[in-house]
Amino acid sequence: MSQADANYAMTDMYENPALYDGVRTRRVLAFLIDYTFIILLCIPAAIVVFFFGLLTLGLGFFLYGILFFLVAVPYIGLSLGGAGQATPGMRMTGIRLQRLDGRGIDFVFAIVHSVLFWAANAILTPLILLATLFLDRKQTVHDRLLGTVVVRTDIF
Repeated sequence: MSQADANYAMTDMYENPALYDGVRTRRVLAFLIDYTFIILLCIPAAIVVFFFGLLTLGLGFFLYGILFFLVAVPYIGLSLGGAGQATPGMRMTGIRLQRLDGRGIDFVFAIVHSVLFWAANAILTPLILLATLFLDRKQTVHDRLLGTVVVRTDIF
């Protein structure tokens, strides 16, 4: 089987409508759960930054400006880029991120996926999320650009 045939077979595998039943609602819930976890993780990180700021005679306090980013990047990269291809919130709601070409999600790809999500929302407003109503497989714009889909885990 050629590489083109293999890619077509992988894409064809994701045509089952049951894979996407309730995915939009689950994505919203997963987002809320994950960002609650990230905010909670910011508390001990803020304490560490406080003591680091004392040790560096105040220079470490500048890290407070990027604290959320410092916590969110490893959280998303390690969890979404891990073996489960899902953040803890996604696992709790029964969904995961899949690439249409069949390859796994790695740390860098997970970060790019997240950055594109935030960039699309910042530039085009959250109304860009209405694209899930019109795109096949209930994809968002950044999913379409990266060749990914979010599928239910209980179907596989």
